[in-house]
Amino acid sequence: MDGKKTSSPLFYARFAGLLYLLIIVLGIFAEFFIRAKLIVSGDPVATAENILNFSTLFRMGFWADALMVIADAALALFLYVLFEPVHKKLSMAAAGFRLIQAVILAFNLLNYYAAFLVQIVPYSMLPRPQEQTNALTMLFLELHSHGYDLGLIFFGVSNLVLGHLVLKSGIPKLLGYGLAAAGIVYLFGSSVRFTLPELYSQIEAVYIIPLIAELAFCIWLLTGRKSSFVNM
Repeated sequence: MDGKKTSSPLFYARFAGLLYLLIIVLGIFAEFFIRAKLIVSGDPVATAENILNFSTLFRMGFWADALMVIADAALALFLYVLFEPVHKKLSMAAAGFRLIQAVILAFNLLNYYAAFLVQIVPYSMLPRPQEQTNALTMLFLELHSHGYDLGLIFFGVSNLVLGHLVLKSGIPKLLGYGLAAAGIVYLFGSSVRFTLPELYSQIEAVYIIPLIAELAFCIWLLTGRKSSFVNM
């Protein structure tokens, strides 16, 4: 591939946009088309039955998340290269916090798969009633859910820094404010999840802000004019 083409900010922007779109699609697929269908809140028996009866679908959730994490790690590097001319240290910080989130989510997949393992792996040395097995499944799924919120703490910081970089670049400032708002929402949501969990269900609607902001940024990366990257 031509060296000038691969070093062009527009090239990095388009590739970053494709990775961002892949992350959004995989995330929505895993959360709303797999976990939302299989996990029944407050019902360990129904959840265990769903996991066993639809084990292939459950495993697909694992691979969707794994691919999402790989894409997220790659996106962190592409965004670093793209925004390095704006401010090298801040670009490195944004990439670093995003990579920390990716590492957390990667290890968090063990909690997700453990929910399946306790249902299928025979533990002859540790016999236990099915009620305990189902309770363990729900515990691992809850840990997986909280693992996401732990990762979002670091992702929130990354978005705040990235929003600042966007504001200092030639990219439309509204996208920068949107990413910064997304970062605040992630930090706020995770704080509520870990400190005031009884209120979490009441603030879940605010996550529409990050969805809109990140989707808008993704679309801009895919369609933004070349002139916007001149000063980057």
